[in-house]
Amino acid sequence: MDQACPSPPCPVPTNQRPLEEYRQLCASWFFTWPAVKASGLIRPLAWCWLISLPLSLLIASGSWPLRHNLPRLVLVAAVFAVLPAVFLLLRQWLGWSYVHRRLRSERVEYEESGWYDGQVWEKPLAWRQQDLLVALHEVRPVLARLELGLGLAAGLILLGTGLCQAL
Repeated sequence: MDQACPSPPCPVPTNQRPLEEYRQLCASWFFTWPAVKASGLIRPLAWCWLISLPLSLLIASGSWPLRHNLPRLVLVAAVFAVLPAVFLLLRQWLGWSYVHRRLRSERVEYEESGWYDGQVWEKPLAWRQQDLLVALHEVRPVLARLELGLGLAAGLILLGTGLCQAL
């Protein structure tokens, strides 16, 4: 008998249980960036920006007006290079918010056979309490870090766009 569902037998397949989905995210290399600490998120995003910068410089240099204005060219390329990092942050936020929503829910939606035959199962009280604790104390801080990162990226894009207009 399953330890997470002691009362009635749990019909939800193991890999579709919210707590197991949380563990899978924690085991994933990509999704652990924001879960560890702030530097765990900043370092990969900075690398992404640095890798994107030469490509964005190449693309921006194709513009005739920018080609003759070097500060503006570099600024446009720097702003454009932030976009891949924003997409990575957005993908992480979508994954963590999905697990957060499943952990906070009182019911678990699952598929028994994989043929999209959606079933719903009510979580037992002990399972709900455990999932809620994980959602509030483990997943919510990760979502807060990701939202802060998205806000900072949006601020950098707006600042860069404003500076580009001023030049």
